[in-house]
Amino acid sequence: MSENKAEDFKGRAKEAAGAATDDDDLKNEGKMDQASASVKDKAGDAVDKVKDTLNRD
Repeated sequence: MSENKAEDFKGRAKEAAGAATDDDDLKNEGKMDQASASVKDKAGDAVDKVKDTLNRD
């Protein structure tokens, strides 16, 4: 499992635990973990596209 997918999974678990225990801080922390993983995935995709474009020449 990639680091970003693990972070997303961890975030989903925190969000669910926060919702189950009515802990808004934990729920929000989980959402932030998920958002962070998403941003990292998108940044990695952008870097890959740039590398592919540069390697075409």
